[in-house]
Amino acid sequence: MNLISKRIRGMQDILPGESEKWEYIENVLKEKAKLFGFKIIRTPVLEHTNLFERSSGETSDIVEKEMYTFLDKGSRSVSLRPEGTAGVLRAVLENGLQGGNLPLKLMYISSCYRYEKPQSGRLREFFQFGLEVFGGKSALADAEIICVARSIFDDLGIKNLELEINAVGCKECKGVYNKAIRNYFTAYEEELCGVCRDRLNRNPMRIFDCKNEKCKSISKGAPVVIEYLCKDCATHLENLKEYLEVFNIKHKVNPYIVRGLDYYNKTVFEFIINNSQSPLTICGGGRYDNLSKELGGSDMCCVGFGIGMERLLMIMQDQNLSFGSKDDIYVYVVSLGEAYKNKSIEISQRLRNIGIIAQQDIVGRNLKSQVKYADKSGCNYCIFLGSQEMENNVVKVKDMASGSEFTLGLGDDFEKYFVGLKNTKL
Repeated sequence: MNLISKRIRGMQDILPGESEKWEYIENVLKEKAKLFGFKIIRTPVLEHTNLFERSSGETSDIVEKEMYTFLDKGSRSVSLRPEGTAGVLRAVLENGLQGGNLPLKLMYISSCYRYEKPQSGRLREFFQFGLEVFGGKSALADAEIICVARSIFDDLGIKNLELEINAVGCKECKGVYNKAIRNYFTAYEEELCGVCRDRLNRNPMRIFDCKNEKCKSISKGAPVVIEYLCKDCATHLENLKEYLEVFNIKHKVNPYIVRGLDYYNKTVFEFIINNSQSPLTICGGGRYDNLSKELGGSDMCCVGFGIGMERLLMIMQDQNLSFGSKDDIYVYVVSLGEAYKNKSIEISQRLRNIGIIAQQDIVGRNLKSQVKYADKSGCNYCIFLGSQEMENNVVKVKDMASGSEFTLGLGDDFEKYFVGLKNTKL
């Protein structure tokens, strides 16, 4: 076919067969978060550009290189969201939710957009599951959302998972620490890549994010932020470690985690998959207590995380994990001629009304073709409706797995039989 257009590079079509896997994962994510009191929020995909410039930081790779930014028809600079947190916090502040009952616990599954080289598990359009807690000052809030993530991964069966935590300090800590690492990296300035030489003057902590092998090697000798924490930040980290012990969550401190967004303070953390190649981050987050004020709101303690859906799906497939059992019952109503079409519609509706997936022929196929279609589409049962069945107010039912057939009346017992099947499946 000569299509007039094809999918844009880095975007994706999620087709039947794959979409069921997404649905299973999304249900696990949402149901687990609900157990901890989280509620769903949905925000626009398009925001004013300055929202992300202020939240992500003008020196971040997202703002400098990756955002989809353009002028709308009113000559306003707008951007597709590159991550979920900023839009959620904007919605909280704009709608006055911070004045309600705190802590406020919100979750979302959002499409996000970053212009970077497409690769396995990372596309230009990607989906992010996120949790945000607003109004939780204690390190217990940090530990609890880490517990949600750990519980999700346990439910999905993820293996070879490690939790790494760090503290990046507050404004005071960062000021002292930035001075120390700027002095350190200045001694190696000529050996740093061009990007890191620029970061050295603007935001030296970003050097730890560099993938250049030479820069990574130099970074290993740099001072670590934990050594520069103020008393409050150091206490917060120790409290977090204690709460994680109470939650029975194993963890280790990695002093080189800084995360890729400038809004983090105090806690940062990552869940890492240790595979045979290189460690893969599956979840990342932390505390961002200063972001509310940065966006024009009042002081508010905040903590959250994000999980990349594509990467989670990829890991589950790599580890040959189950995407859940298919509990749905699917029935296909085969009508033996046009005269029985209306009755097949009625039967299909009766099944749908009790929560059973039901289809009937809508394209005028003959008996053999209807059965072939039903079998290929994965139905559990075929119901046959012909003249003899119409006369006796019954249907013939075929179990597609075993091939056995039996007759079932169309009275009250009809619904009872399929409700019983559904309950057995559940």
